[in-house]
Amino acid sequence: MTELKDNTISDLLAEVVLDPKESLVKQIYTILWELIVNINLKPGQAMSEKEISEALKASKTPVREAIIKLEETGLVNIVPKSGTYISPISLDRYIEACFIRLNLEVGAVRRAAERSNDLKSVMHLEATITRQIQALDEGKQEEFFRLDEALHKAFFEMAGVPGVWHNVKKSQSDVYRIRYLKRIYNIRRESQVVEDHKAIVAAIRSGSADDAEAALIAHIGSLESEIDQLSAHPEILDFIETLNASGKRPKRSR
Repeated sequence: MTELKDNTISDLLAEVVLDPKESLVKQIYTILWELIVNINLKPGQAMSEKEISEALKASKTPVREAIIKLEETGLVNIVPKSGTYISPISLDRYIEACFIRLNLEVGAVRRAAERSNDLKSVMHLEATITRQIQALDEGKQEEFFRLDEALHKAFFEMAGVPGVWHNVKKSQSDVYRIRYLKRIYNIRRESQVVEDHKAIVAAIRSGSADDAEAALIAHIGSLESEIDQLSAHPEILDFIETLNASGKRPKRSR
């Protein structure tokens, strides 16, 4: 079984330099967000405000504000008189995030298909897939996933509701963490992702809202399929707070 390395905040931030011309809160939030969703900081791990401040050579005020924002996304728990801890990955929160994304993104791709005469946006979608294929061929995993995010964001932009994407992304913290766990344990489907993306964009170009919806659902998958997939990989379940609303754990496949 793959062992995830224990990292200290000081080690992870050792070479990070903040830009004094940019918002310190935004920079610190982004840095910590990436460390958490990439599982560089593990669920349950303590996160010291003082240690972060010293490592980044920043005052405690922007660090505190960044941590509060992280708490709002569900990535950290601030425990009075105890400290700040990386939140466990919640199965319930993961399923809710999948539900939010699926239902809002269905609306986005349907609306995008209704705007298929916006050829500039369609060509942007197709160009993003081309760049994603190139990243996959070159083994650039981070670039591949960055372009994945860019494509899904572009669906909302073409639909004329870019702000909805930002609301969706705020709910996806546990989705991102589980995605990175799948990468760590070599549970991959990048080639299928590309084919799924092609199908969604082809449906949008053709102006078929129904086909775009069907292609997106096939891409994201049902909530039931998500639970089945996680249950088939106990190495991932070990990182997840698996008690659901009914107080039961999902059955693990043998």
